[in-house]
Amino acid sequence: MTPRVVLTIAGSDSGGGAGIQADLKTFAALGAYGVSVVTAITAQNTLGVTGIHPVPAESVAAQLDAVLSDLPVAAVKVGMIADPAVAKVIAERVADLPNLVVDPVLVSTSGSRLGEAGVVAVLMPYASVVTPNRQEAGALIGRRVETTSEMAAAAAEIGATGPRAVVVTGSELACDVLWHGGDVTTLRGEPVPTRNNHGSGCTFSSAIAVRLAAGDPVPEAVAAAKRYVRGALLGGARWRLGAGPGPLDHFWNSRSF
Repeated sequence: MTPRVVLTIAGSDSGGGAGIQADLKTFAALGAYGVSVVTAITAQNTLGVTGIHPVPAESVAAQLDAVLSDLPVAAVKVGMIADPAVAKVIAERVADLPNLVVDPVLVSTSGSRLGEAGVVAVLMPYASVVTPNRQEAGALIGRRVETTSEMAAAAAEIGATGPRAVVVTGSELACDVLWHGGDVTTLRGEPVPTRNNHGSGCTFSSAIAVRLAAGDPVPEAVAAAKRYVRGALLGGARWRLGAGPGPLDHFWNSRSF
């Protein structure tokens, strides 16, 4: 069977734990064929980001056009956008970007700033799902988001900007909050005792995109993505890759070597 094609539009992580590298691993692990458009090249590892080099908007446009003119993209995940001109390029092609999942990558796990809320906001009206963590949700609405009730309020406020659904993630609270169709649902889970969570947000949004490409409704896609990320966190919990927060085991559900 020909695999479903899922596109990631995001930055490259030289450490391999987040960004396009995490997206493509997630696509592969879940049976999709991954294609990519690079928006930025970062110099980073588990300890932090030491350099960000945006890709010119013209190059992003050329990459997008090359992919979309030849391959049947069934879902799209957008991650790091370092340039407002790149957001404009994506918005101009939104009619060709089905099942758009926007992960507003604003701050890395290590605390490095990777994007600006105003840049990401351009894509909100076109998104099927937006997946900010609590810090990113706070940046989008202009106030701190710390409690579950504040997560719910933030999700509804972001939802008012146009996306079909919003998931505010709160791994530290062992719960996420889903706003969908005006309804808010708290999705609770068991915390995973590990510091190896680098790329968990990228992985979550990418898993949602794969499930949307497969035809899942949003609530089912989000639930499936949560299960996959939990397995990936558990799979890599004992890894010792790097001196900082390490990556997830994206192939936990198929590892045989």
